[in-house]
Amino acid sequence: MAPERATASCFCGAVKLEFPVEGVDLVDTFICNCTDCRTITASMFASNFIIKNSSLKHLSGEDKLTKFAQSQTIATGSTMENSFCSVCGTLMYRRSSGFPTNSVLRIGTVDDFNLHDTKLKPRIEQFTKDRVGWFHGGEGVKQVEGNYYTGGKEWKDTGKHKM
Repeated sequence: MAPERATASCFCGAVKLEFPVEGVDLVDTFICNCTDCRTITASMFASNFIIKNSSLKHLSGEDKLTKFAQSQTIATGSTMENSFCSVCGTLMYRRSSGFPTNSVLRIGTVDDFNLHDTKLKPRIEQFTKDRVGWFHGGEGVKQVEGNYYTGGKEWKDTGKHKM
């Protein structure tokens, strides 16, 4: 039996994606408090999930995605490519040169809100050292001071944002 799949849409509906919500192609779910995620989402933290690139399907609007890549604010020095809807500006996913087989999607773009509390509920919260004082983390979510996915790898000081 094939893993269950769901959809995500941008604010205006021009871009629609399909992805797995279970199985090996759903890599992980996490909250990120790094300054890069905070800035690019214009929020205090980002709620994300990671899937294998090979399982991401563009149902509509792939031609509407605008890509922006840079490494200046990424503390590992990896290049992060961001794919935005060119119509409404919604960030649909990110891809890192450090993890080239994965895509990081935003839980808030998922069309079925029930999945936010179930299969896509964050498992990890990273960069807790950078989170705002009024947020104390998700209930039952593993708390990590730095980047969970690099296993405590040292960060370079970019002089701008620090992850």
